[in-house]
Amino acid sequence: MLETRTIKSNIKATKKVTAVIKRDGRQVPFTAEKIYQALVKAEQHIHGELDPLTNQEIETITNKVVTEVQERFTAAVKIYEIQNVVEHVLLGEHQYDLAQEYINYRTRRDFARNQATDINFTIQKLMKKDATVVHENANKDSKVFNTQRDLTAGTVAKAMGLKMLPPHVANAHLKGDIHWHDLDYQPYSPMTNCCLIDFKEMLTNGFKIGNAEVESPHSIQTATAQMAQIIANVASSQYGGCSADRVDELLAPFAQLNYDKHLSDAQDWIDGADKQHAFAQMKTKKDIYDAMQALEYEINTLYSSQGQTPFTTLGFGLGTSWIEREIQRSILQIRIQGLGKEQRTAIFPKLVYSIKRGLNLNPDEPNYDIKQLALECATKRMYPDVLMYDKLVELTGSFKAPMGCRSFLQGWQDEQGHEVNSGRMNLGVVTLNLPRIALESAGDKDKFWAILQERLQICKDALVFKVERAKQAEPENAPILYEHGAFGKRLKPEDSVDELFKNNRATVSLGYIGLYEVGAVFYGHAWEHDAAAKAFTLKIVQTLAENCQTWENEYGYHFSVYGTPAESLTNTFCQADLKKFGKVKDVTDKDYYTNSFHYDVRKAPTPFEKLDFEKDYPKYSAGGFIHYCEYPNLKQNPKALEAVWDYAYDRVAYLGTNTPIDQCFECGYKGDFTATERGFECPQCGNHNPQTCDVVKRTCGYLGNPLQRPMVHGRHKEISARVKHLVLGNDQTTQARQ
Repeated sequence: MLETRTIKSNIKATKKVTAVIKRDGRQVPFTAEKIYQALVKAEQHIHGELDPLTNQEIETITNKVVTEVQERFTAAVKIYEIQNVVEHVLLGEHQYDLAQEYINYRTRRDFARNQATDINFTIQKLMKKDATVVHENANKDSKVFNTQRDLTAGTVAKAMGLKMLPPHVANAHLKGDIHWHDLDYQPYSPMTNCCLIDFKEMLTNGFKIGNAEVESPHSIQTATAQMAQIIANVASSQYGGCSADRVDELLAPFAQLNYDKHLSDAQDWIDGADKQHAFAQMKTKKDIYDAMQALEYEINTLYSSQGQTPFTTLGFGLGTSWIEREIQRSILQIRIQGLGKEQRTAIFPKLVYSIKRGLNLNPDEPNYDIKQLALECATKRMYPDVLMYDKLVELTGSFKAPMGCRSFLQGWQDEQGHEVNSGRMNLGVVTLNLPRIALESAGDKDKFWAILQERLQICKDALVFKVERAKQAEPENAPILYEHGAFGKRLKPEDSVDELFKNNRATVSLGYIGLYEVGAVFYGHAWEHDAAAKAFTLKIVQTLAENCQTWENEYGYHFSVYGTPAESLTNTFCQADLKKFGKVKDVTDKDYYTNSFHYDVRKAPTPFEKLDFEKDYPKYSAGGFIHYCEYPNLKQNPKALEAVWDYAYDRVAYLGTNTPIDQCFECGYKGDFTATERGFECPQCGNHNPQTCDVVKRTCGYLGNPLQRPMVHGRHKEISARVKHLVLGNDQTTQARQ
C-alpha cells in the first residue's frame, strides 16, 4: 500500500468559507488540506522530506491562513485570493525561502498554461524537434515533408483548440487530470474519430471522390482498388482508424463476377462442364489472390493528409462459400509471405480473424483449416488478432470488427429493426488519469471516490463538448463520409450531420488508464491475486460504466467506457505525476503506467492466468478493449498458440499475439530486438539501420515499426519489461492443451 509522503496534519476545520472559485469558474469545496499540501510540496522542493518540527510549523502557518480567509471572506473565495493570503502569512512569519518557492510555483504554473496556448511557443518546440511532439505517434515519420506539414498544422490546432475548450476541461487536460485525445484535430475542426466504413453500400451503389463518379465494380480487382481509394479519402476526413467489417463476405459477390466471366470464356473454348468449372475456379482463385495482394500493397503505400499510412483494420473469417474461404486464405497467405524482396512484415492493414464455435473453433468444423493458417500467420507476423464470436456478442450486443484498433460499437438497430454496424462511428475519446486520483487520495478510499466523481463531471463536460463540436460539421466538409456513403445513410448538403450521430448511433468514449497502479496504491504491488483488490478495481470500471449510462440517458448518444490505447499516454500521465508526487514505488517509479485493465507487464503470468485475471473487466469496458499475451518464438509450435486461443474463446472477446518477429538482414538474427533510449537494435550485431533491419512491435492496438524513431521516454522500459518476461514455454503449453 502507498505510504503518505507527509506527516498527517492537524489543521483546523473550515467554518464560514465553504467554496473556492477556480480560475476556470468552477466551484470546489474549500479545504485547508490543499493549502497545507501546497506548502508541504514547496518545502520539500527546497529541503527534501519533512521532519516533525517543520511539519508542525507548516500546520501553524496553514491554520493562520485559514483563520485569515475565514475573517476576510464569506461563502466563496477566489483561488488567487487564497494564494495572496498564503504569501502574506508566509512573509509575516519570515518564511522567505518558502514564500519565494510558493510564488515561483504559481508563476511556473501560469507560465506553462500560457505557453500551451501560445502558437509561437508551440511552433518553436516543433522546430527544435522536441521529442514529445515529433515522436508522439510511432507510425508517423517526422522526417518526411508531408508529416512535417501535418505536425505544424497540428501544433497550431492544439494551441487554438485549448482556447476553444471549456476552461475547466482545458485546465484539467493541461494538469494531467484527464487527456483530451487528438487535440491536434479536434475541437479546432469538427472531425470524427474512428469508424466502420460502409463499403457494401459504396461498392454496390457507387460513390464520388473528387471529380470522379465511380460506379459499382465488375471484378474483385476493381473492388479492392476502390477500397484503397475509399480508405485513403476516409482517413483524410477523420482522425481515427477505419475498418472493413466481414471483408471476405463483402468481396465475395465481386469475385463471383470474375468466376462468371471465366466460366463464360471456358464454355467457348473448353469441352465438358467439369473442366469448365475447374478452369473458372482456378482463374478466380488467382484473381482473388492478386486482388488481395494489391490491397495489401496499396494500403501500405498510401499516405493520408495526416502524413501517415491510414490506420486500417480488416475483419474476416465468417464466410463459408468457396469464394469467401479463398479470400480468407489469400489474406493470410499474403501476410505470411511478407512485403518486397526481404519479405518484411506488413504493418497495415491490421488483420482481425473471427473464430466461431461450429465454424472453425474445433477440428471437425468446416473452416478449421483456415484457423490453422491463421495460427501460422500469427506466429510469423503477429497478426491476425482474433475475435471470439459468442463472447463479443455477449459483451457488445452484436458481432462486428473493431473500429480502428479496439473501439467497439454496441448493438444497434435502425427504424426498420435492421441491425446496423457498418457506417457508424466514434466521436472522440477523453481519458481519465486513474493513478493520479489514487495518489491524491493517499490511501483513503472515501477520498478516492469523491475525487473520482469530481473528475467524472469534467469528463462528462468534455465528452458532451466533443459531441456538440462534431455536430457543427456540414456534409460538404467531408463528402466521402456524409454524402457518398462511408457513414451509411447519404445526407444532402442541407441535412444535419447529427442524423448520423443521435439516438445512440454514434459512440463517444470515456477512456481510462492505470488500473494496476490504482490497485498498487491501495493493496500493494502484487494485488492481482487479492479478491478484495480485484473487487475494488472492478468497482472502479463499473462506476465509469454507470456514469456513462446516466449520460447516455440524458443526451441520447452512446457514451462508452474505453480501455485507452495509450501509446504515449502511458508516459505522459506518469511523467506528470512523477513531478507532482515524486517516485512512488510500483506507481510512478516505473516511468510508465499500465494500459487500461492489463496485468502488470513486469510479472510473468502464464497466458491462462493473465486471461483469467483480465476477463472480468470488459463487461464494464465494452466500448473498447483488447487482451494481449506474450510468447517466445512460436513458429515451430503453432499448437501452443492454439491452446491459448481455444482457452480464451469462452473467456475473452478480443485477443492479440505478441511474439518476437524482428529480423536483421546483416547478421541474419531473427527474434527480439533490444529496446534502447535511441530505438531498437539487433542484440547480436547492434545494427539499427532501417534499411537492413525489420523491427515490428505492438505499440498500442496496432503494430508499429519504430526503428528510426527513439522511443518516447519510458516507453522502451515498458516494452523491455514485456519482452523480458516472455511466457508460455512449449512444454508447458502442450501439457495445458492435453
